[in-house]
Amino acid sequence: MRHRVKGRQLSRTSAHRKALRRNMAASLIEHGAIRTTPAKAKEVRPFVEKLITLAKKGTLHARRQVIALLGDRAMVDKDNPDELSDMTVVQKLFNEVAPRYADREGGYTRIIHLPERRIGDSGQQVLLQLIEEKTTASKTTEEKKK
Repeated sequence: MRHRVKGRQLSRTSAHRKALRRNMAASLIEHGAIRTTPAKAKEVRPFVEKLITLAKKGTLHARRQVIALLGDRAMVDKDNPDELSDMTVVQKLFNEVAPRYADREGGYTRIIHLPERRIGDSGQQVLLQLIEEKTTASKTTEEKKK
């Protein structure tokens, strides 16, 4: 029986699953979207949503909780890929991502199924991305002005 057993095994040990979840979440925060398999995307999605909800609080305790769950790795500079950016993943989460969703109660990510298959094993692929809240907010303010 599988009573109270949640999550997917993903053919990995528990430590490997934890590392996979952390790395995918950090990449999603850093880049805004990642391409992965449907099972991995469904496993990472609740983890990222909890991190964003914690980051929306903006307190020191919330920051420490996020660092404990996610770790704090340096990001690569977009302009020069050989150098590291002066901002970390946690700083980007608290400074850019969380304020974007200040008025939103949840549902910060979306999963889009892609038609092409992965080369090598022909695995199904999805795009896990953060929802762009800025565009919808600007549209509603324009509609209110009219």
